[in-house]
Amino acid sequence: MVQRVDLMTQLIRHPQATYLLRVRGESMRDAGIFDNDVVMVDRAVTPRSGQVVVAVVDGEFVCKTLYQRAGRIKLRAANVTFPDITPKEGQTLEIWGVVIAAIKQFRT
Repeated sequence: MVQRVDLMTQLIRHPQATYLLRVRGESMRDAGIFDNDVVMVDRAVTPRSGQVVVAVVDGEFVCKTLYQRAGRIKLRAANVTFPDITPKEGQTLEIWGVVIAAIKQFRT
């Protein structure tokens, strides 16, 4: 028996707090997120260390893996050619939301 799958009901727990963002760049390629992919971001999920997040660093959106330890935050790329982001004095950093899915679109 075949059933229709509604991806929105499968993936989205908080419809009012879920957004789709297009990724630019290769910093998360080893996590399977590539240039031009679309990530689904849930702003209602409390971010935890080890999760892929969208953050705003000095007004610029970035997609990185969040690491928290002893009250310190680090944003790590999933590509060794990109440096970690460790907030410095006076720098603004906001964890904007947690990435819950990545969508790839193929040419047809």
